[in-house]
Amino acid sequence: MNPELFWNGLEQQIGAATGQRFSAGQRHTLSGGCINQAWRIGSGDREYFMKAHAAAGLSMFAAEAAGLAELAASHTVRVPKPVCWGSVAGQAYLVLEYLPLGGSDTARTMETLGRQLALLHRQPQPYFGWQRDNTIGSTPQPNERHADWIAFWSKQRLGFQLQRAADNGHGGVLQRQGEALLARFAGLFASYAPTPSLLHGDLWAGNAGCTIGGEPVIFDPAVYYGDREADLAMTELFGGFPARFYAAYRETWPLDAGYPQRRTLYNLYHILNHLNLFGGGYRSQAERMMGQLLAELG
Repeated sequence: MNPELFWNGLEQQIGAATGQRFSAGQRHTLSGGCINQAWRIGSGDREYFMKAHAAAGLSMFAAEAAGLAELAASHTVRVPKPVCWGSVAGQAYLVLEYLPLGGSDTARTMETLGRQLALLHRQPQPYFGWQRDNTIGSTPQPNERHADWIAFWSKQRLGFQLQRAADNGHGGVLQRQGEALLARFAGLFASYAPTPSLLHGDLWAGNAGCTIGGEPVIFDPAVYYGDREADLAMTELFGGFPARFYAAYRETWPLDAGYPQRRTLYNLYHILNHLNLFGGGYRSQAERMMGQLLAELG
């Protein structure tokens, strides 16, 4: 990449998108991501958050921008609004509204986020899937439209990750358990019929924050229309959210009694994705989760 060509081109793209000339005179690299490079850029009173990736990442950024725009249009929970995205000097980029984070995650803030997430989920959607495929981390996430949730989860989520695991050399017990689970997990839905909700799709604690003013914010989505329990289950992985978040969610929209069992099914998707991305101990964790589900299914 030619840095001068990139920054000059990016300034022109932001200027065209906003209708105002823009200079990225101040550029601060930001940490926290393992997929993209990130900056806070600006001059004067105009600042933006910018991600960059190799040119092949353009479709990933376009899908993320579409997901953020749809979440913003729900008028439920704050997200950084997309400004522009494209490719300059061999680099894909995504420019977003810059939201200064750093406020404390108080009980009030977490209660607000819990209520807002429930309100997001309560908005009905026309089908399971989404308008386009996107990514979960750097993994492709297919979102073919389905009228049936069990068929969607079997093909587009659990089956997809199991096939990637097989392609990555993870066979044996993992695949045998996976085949058994694909054949039997519908039993977890015997008395529960999910309706499509707009989901963040990757809502762990690292993808939520709080502005200086105390407003909750969610970001880095992997949006699709699915069972709301899948979003809530993900919040309980990797540390989870405070208790008041869950209490406020349930006060706004109570959960079905079978959620704890389906939570394991939904989080298995993310553990398999981590296995496919990072390897290591995620295989044994995935096998334990599948063994638990199969035992509960009888």
